[in-house]
Amino acid sequence: MSQHKIIAAIHDLSGYGRCSLSVILPVISAMGIQVCPVPTAVMSTHTGGFTDIAMEDLTDHISACYNHYEKLHLKFDAIYSGFLSSPKQVDCCLEFLHGNPDSLKVVDPVMGDNGKPYSTYTPELIRRMKELVDAADVITPNLTETCMLLGEECPPVMSVAQARSWLARLSDKPGIVVIKGVPLIDDDGQKLSNVGFDKESGSFWRIDWDHIPVHYPGTGDIFTSVLTASLLKGESLPIALNRATTFTEIAVKTTYSYGTEPRLGVLFEDCMSWLMTNTVLCDYRKL
Repeated sequence: MSQHKIIAAIHDLSGYGRCSLSVILPVISAMGIQVCPVPTAVMSTHTGGFTDIAMEDLTDHISACYNHYEKLHLKFDAIYSGFLSSPKQVDCCLEFLHGNPDSLKVVDPVMGDNGKPYSTYTPELIRRMKELVDAADVITPNLTETCMLLGEECPPVMSVAQARSWLARLSDKPGIVVIKGVPLIDDDGQKLSNVGFDKESGSFWRIDWDHIPVHYPGTGDIFTSVLTASLLKGESLPIALNRATTFTEIAVKTTYSYGTEPRLGVLFEDCMSWLMTNTVLCDYRKL
């Protein structure tokens, strides 16, 4: 029997600008895992910095895909969802999660950034996203989304104790919690970190990364894609956290060196060879 893994990726597809399915497909595939895309919408570009976007909503298509896969008796090793535009799309994702009880359920609760929710996120949609988070095994919010999930104000810096507390609070249902882009302050000063908590082992982890003064779309999608594939391949949380952070940082630094237009995303294509080498990593440390 084949041991090859398959992930259902429930995300939108943008034709131009590297984000969502246009980065998820190649990144996870490069790590030796098949991706089954379940597009929530098809757009000419992503929404970060472009106007007059051509878009086709595919909400009904999500359930149609699920029904077809049920007829095929197709079960996924992981379900991975991202940005969702309506409560109905949350229902569609829950259908996939509940229909694949043995899968690794990964929810990237894409709802906001820089301390503010995205304009499409109504209180009802935020409430429904919390419901989806409760059905997940792994969640990967950024700091803004963490505050939205916990009902907290977005802090300018966080102590190690506060980061550990928030990770634990988010793990009420999910077994693994990762918070991206945390401004941690400790005895060594202030660092930008990705932090994680494994509820089963009770262990907290962190990996620091260098701040680059530019924002690129799609980096969160790349990070969670690498993390998901690493965990599905059996790597520990600190190794998966390290691998996801390092690859994202390499892609960002490579792109910054070329001075390309930020809205086009990162030049991850130039960095794929690193991802496929399965490098042994040891930059993580206990939080």
